[in-house]
Amino acid sequence: MSKVAALVTNQFEDSELTSPRKALEDAGNSVDVIEKKAGATIVGEHGTKAKVDKSIDDVKPSDYDALLLPGGFSPDQLRVDDRFVNFVKAFLMSNKPVFAICHGPQFFMQTGLANQLTLTAYTTIRTDLFYAGARVKDQALVVDKKHNLYTSRTPADLDKFNPAIVNALK
Repeated sequence: MSKVAALVTNQFEDSELTSPRKALEDAGNSVDVIEKKAGATIVGEHGTKAKVDKSIDDVKPSDYDALLLPGGFSPDQLRVDDRFVNFVKAFLMSNKPVFAICHGPQFFMQTGLANQLTLTAYTTIRTDLFYAGARVKDQALVVDKKHNLYTSRTPADLDKFNPAIVNALK
């Protein structure tokens, strides 16, 4: 099936990594957790630990079929690093599926492509994205078919987000 890259670091929103990852893997896909150092252990906001599978320096967007951007404080930390921003930008420009929830869409502001996107995000991030030019909606799931982008607002939306991202890879 499909190979999915998940860009994540410490203080990720636990359920926004674990729940989509489980849904994707249960459907036969593989998910690599990508951070700065392969083999490291990262810790979510609520104590969930995740092993880093690959370093950002050892992967390229062409290695993957889709991209997962969980929320929490992880995206805000990673978006200051051009390696992660360029990885996200390459996905948005390639029309491969991008799955972002809660604070995950923060990456899009750094790419310079926010003004081309229709999406949703966590309440405070929606305002930032609006000022960056994105078309922002307050819905549990927003699918921007033109850009193959799937976004949701919070863990409460995972019941809509997970089936949509699994179906996107069928």
